[in-house]
Amino acid sequence: MEEGAEEAPELDRPTAPRDFHLYHVDPYDSEDRLQIFPEESSRMRREVVQAEMTGEPRGLAKGKPRRDLEEEVDELVHLYGLEDDHELGDEFVDENMPRIEVSEYPPYMMTEGEPASEQRGWRLSGEAAEAEDLSFRVWGSAGECQDLREAYRYTHGRASEEYECYVIPEEEDEEEAADVFCVTCKTPIRALEKVLDEHREHEVTPLNKALESAKDEIHKNMYKLEKQIIEMENFASHLEEVFITVEENFGRQEQNFESHYNEILETLAQKYEEKIQALGEKKKEKLEALYGQLVSCGENLDTCKELMETIEEMCHQEKVDFIKDAVAMADRLRKFLETKTDVEISTQPALEDQTLDFSDVEQLLGAINTIPPPSAPVINPQAPNSATGSSVRVCWSLYSDDTVESYQLSCRPVRDSSPGKDQAEFTMTVKETYCLVTNLVPNTQYEFWVTAQNRAGLSPASECAVYMTAPSPPIIKNKEIRSCEEAALICWESGNLNPVDSYTLELTQEDTPEASGVTESVVGIPTCEALVQLQPRRSYTIYVRALGMGGASARSEPATVHTTGSYFRLNQRTCHPWLTISEDGLTAVRSERKTPGREPPPSNTCFSRCVAVMGNLIPVRGRHYWEVEVDEHLDYTVGVAFEDVPRQEDLGANGLSWCMRHTWALSRHNYEFLHNKMTPDIRITVSPRKIGILLDYENSKLSFFNVDISQHLYTFSCQLPQSVHPCFSLEKPGCLKIHNGVAVPKHITFY
Repeated sequence: MEEGAEEAPELDRPTAPRDFHLYHVDPYDSEDRLQIFPEESSRMRREVVQAEMTGEPRGLAKGKPRRDLEEEVDELVHLYGLEDDHELGDEFVDENMPRIEVSEYPPYMMTEGEPASEQRGWRLSGEAAEAEDLSFRVWGSAGECQDLREAYRYTHGRASEEYECYVIPEEEDEEEAADVFCVTCKTPIRALEKVLDEHREHEVTPLNKALESAKDEIHKNMYKLEKQIIEMENFASHLEEVFITVEENFGRQEQNFESHYNEILETLAQKYEEKIQALGEKKKEKLEALYGQLVSCGENLDTCKELMETIEEMCHQEKVDFIKDAVAMADRLRKFLETKTDVEISTQPALEDQTLDFSDVEQLLGAINTIPPPSAPVINPQAPNSATGSSVRVCWSLYSDDTVESYQLSCRPVRDSSPGKDQAEFTMTVKETYCLVTNLVPNTQYEFWVTAQNRAGLSPASECAVYMTAPSPPIIKNKEIRSCEEAALICWESGNLNPVDSYTLELTQEDTPEASGVTESVVGIPTCEALVQLQPRRSYTIYVRALGMGGASARSEPATVHTTGSYFRLNQRTCHPWLTISEDGLTAVRSERKTPGREPPPSNTCFSRCVAVMGNLIPVRGRHYWEVEVDEHLDYTVGVAFEDVPRQEDLGANGLSWCMRHTWALSRHNYEFLHNKMTPDIRITVSPRKIGILLDYENSKLSFFNVDISQHLYTFSCQLPQSVHPCFSLEKPGCLKIHNGVAVPKHITFY
């Protein structure tokens, strides 16, 4: 190819036929190109095949350096003027020239045995078709240019945009979705990994089951978390109350100390004032006495000095004058000297002993050091399961260092959910911080408060807390229990004056060893009845609990439920006055006594024309079976009817009832299967003494059978959009007895 590449510039380009455009030649095209290098055609063909097999670009011969190939391609690009075409794919073609359309399939997708022109899908129009017939090939066809562009892109490190569609990428193995869960490794895996991988000996479970188990576990944990949140919120609320109480207790204690110290200071100040005032008065009194005595002494001294001076003057007088004055002076001296002069100090200067009496102050100081009255206790909120129907356990705390000798717990009932002050109160004294209060009314709220006591006195009362006793056990109505093979309807009475929050139904299977003793619970029942799904042909012991604010009540008395056949009783409210229902609710009797001449007044509940009664069948759609024992000489009607069947019409005389009627007249038995006053023509040769009735909601059928001989009598095809109830009628004195809990006989299962 190097030699061919060197000779290419020396070749003269042939002249193309008229109306044909000359294209650049591509020396790397397939074997059907124009052979301008005949000596290398065979070698080029081998290289092309080898490149297609190895996935390498054509023209990259074995052992040939890539750099040489790049140089050749650059020379060819320069030779054919492709330097300015940076995309190497945009050809400028004259609009008037014939078009040569090339197939979209690459050369390596051509099939063997076809001409090269057909394989490449050349389609020429106009004069180009004639050139094809003349085996004339055009230089530089679109395919050749494309091959050249591919070689150029490969050597310059660029992939082919046009050939990207021909590259079939290797399909990656899509990871198979996990369908099982490895319990040991706690991770989802594929079923194949269980056999081939390290999970071979591990325990696995279906992914859906593991998902449901994980969801259940999360829901359980969420329930526990919610419960813990509620407990923590209650604890936080209680802690806040304790915090406030401690703060109040210490605040009161600080006020107590401050009050005592202020009282002591006031007492000391009062004593100081009293003593200062007493000392002032005493001082004034003594000073006044001494001052008066001093004034008197001064006056006497002045008088003495005056007398002395007068006597001295008299001594210098004449005798006659002296004698005259002497007599008067003698009298004056005698009177003065006769006056007693007090020369003793009336008040001693020494101070008296002023002893201060601080006994009352000492008493106050002693009161501070003695035990103070205790602070107010904190009564705790009601704890779960702390109450029964007649008692409640009350607890409280003392959050201080007070000395307490006893507590007084007070209680009164709460009426109409509001604490009242006029209710009867009772108080009890206890030593501990708890008390079990008994003799209370079930499902009732009580208000409690407590005080602490020591020798210093009583504490303030705690805040009031409302406690509630648990409800009384419900009372199951055994006579109103209805059941079938798939479910049971349980009814009960609340047994409480105040409403409760909900009820819980507990069921225990008795007749299966694997389930014996296992109790299942149905919780959150809002009313006094519950329809529960059960297993066929089982015996269950059922209990009911009531739940209120004070907790759960004790279990009710047990009731037994059987799921063999159907259990129901006659409804006394629908009974005609001439019928009597037995105590067990399974027998209807019409006595021989003379009946009144007129029918009872019309009623919407009990039958007034037809002497009939209805039964309470459980409202569950499925199969129900019961049997009725009859007398072959008795006129009776048995069947089913809707709840709103007219009470003033006979059974079977309307579209709301389906019945079998028997009449005995002239020693002949007459049987009718009535619905809407219509009956088929059926002859019964053997009179049944026990009639089996099968009600099948699923197949919309009501069938009658002669139980003694296992004979099918008749089957109604009836649409039952609502629940129906058994109905029974006696046209003459006699009785009908219902047999409950009878399994469906095998010969009946096909009807």
